[in-house]
Amino acid sequence: MASKNRPDRLQVGKNHSFWQSWLHAWNGLKTVVVEERNMRTHLVLGAIALLCGWWVGLDANQWLWLSLAIFMVMLCEINNTIAENICDLITGPHYQPLAKKVKDIAAGAVVFAAAFAVIVGLILFVPKLWPLVMAWL
Repeated sequence: MASKNRPDRLQVGKNHSFWQSWLHAWNGLKTVVVEERNMRTHLVLGAIALLCGWWVGLDANQWLWLSLAIFMVMLCEINNTIAENICDLITGPHYQPLAKKVKDIAAGAVVFAAAFAVIVGLILFVPKLWPLVMAWL
């Protein structure tokens, strides 16, 4: 019986359909979530931000800003993971200063996007939560 993972059965050409492409993309997203602790953290914080947005009653424009901030952080984390994996594939277990530089820059993009998300969160939530905090005090 032939194994599904035999080298002669692994796909090396183009995808045969839209659904095959979609399945590969979905598998990539699952891989990032399963293998990257930071992506799981971003997902949890994004979900908390969405719940807070629902709780405070964001309007459509505010939802767009919040969604943009969340998706930017996640996209940067995905790109960071891609950069790390490519560097590791090329360098193997050896230290390479240029690979470190690439990884540091990709990680910096995540930090930059996260800072943007924090700023958006402060702009959206402080005006809505401040009166509640003041009333509680």
